[in-house]
Amino acid sequence: MTLNRRELVAAAGLLPLSTLLPLLPTAARAQGAWPTKPVRIVVPFAASGTTDILARALAPELQRVFGQPFVVDNKPGAGGNSGAAEVAKSAGDGYTLLMGTVGTHAINPSVYPKMPYDHVRDFAPVTLVAGVPNVLVINQAAAQKYKVDSVADLVKALKANPGRLNMASSGNGTSIHLAGELFKAMTGTFMLHLPYRGSGPALIDLMAGNVDLMFDNLPSALPHIKSGRLKALAVTSAARSGALPEVPTVEEVGGPLLKGYDASSWFGLLAPAGTPADVVLRLQQETAKALATPVMKERLLSQGAVPSGMSPSDFARFIDAETKKWAKVVKASGAKVD
Repeated sequence: MTLNRRELVAAAGLLPLSTLLPLLPTAARAQGAWPTKPVRIVVPFAASGTTDILARALAPELQRVFGQPFVVDNKPGAGGNSGAAEVAKSAGDGYTLLMGTVGTHAINPSVYPKMPYDHVRDFAPVTLVAGVPNVLVINQAAAQKYKVDSVADLVKALKANPGRLNMASSGNGTSIHLAGELFKAMTGTFMLHLPYRGSGPALIDLMAGNVDLMFDNLPSALPHIKSGRLKALAVTSAARSGALPEVPTVEEVGGPLLKGYDASSWFGLLAPAGTPADVVLRLQQETAKALATPVMKERLLSQGAVPSGMSPSDFARFIDAETKKWAKVVKASGAKVD
């Protein structure tokens, strides 16, 4: 039995709510009920990277508010495309979310000739969670071997040893990869790129001396910088980071070759297209509240992440602007993924 709007209004005065509920459209019924079961947050990279760190910091806060488990599910591969594609193909019912990144939603459309999803059409932006600078780090053995104590030293070492040093990344097309490609393009140097399935595994090999350097997201690299296992040469943002105020920006110490260099990252929640607008708005509002609490704000800032919480419409405009910005960076660097 299907009732039109006029018939529903008329029936409302004659029938109890329990009788009417089965007749209402699913989206209308979901408004007050969601969530009634666990919600999955897909992280499209391996554990221990910044995407994973932020998702695991946010999940307990959402679980506390909504009264259902928010489960982080790592689905690494293809520079974040594998996990993002899985979410894009999921039902828009509010029970599958993506912790998207500048890679999955701004860079990859320019570096991959064929994408497994449309980064605009297939998603409903929820909110920007945080922005972070990348940081140029080198393992101590490589720093000693090539006498690298600064960005200028690194450029000198790269020019004197073409192809001898290599750089790790969290995957093809990520901001970590592009930060290195932009550095290479602007300095006229070459490093072999070694992509991993996330920052976590890349950092393990970097500290073990299996790779030489990396332009990692600051939150995941910070503990290893503070422990002395990695040497920070510079942050990739336009301004210094409050989490590492003593470390200069690439532009500050890179000389004329690196004037204007800026390659930061960001992370945000997205849902599959078709997710009810009220669910998206509730998620955004509660995420923004969580990010604004003194405890969460201090936690993220101490790790080098700047919390946001912007509205879904503002986040959509932000993604559009970032897509255009990174398309120019990709073109300038010549980076591509076959």
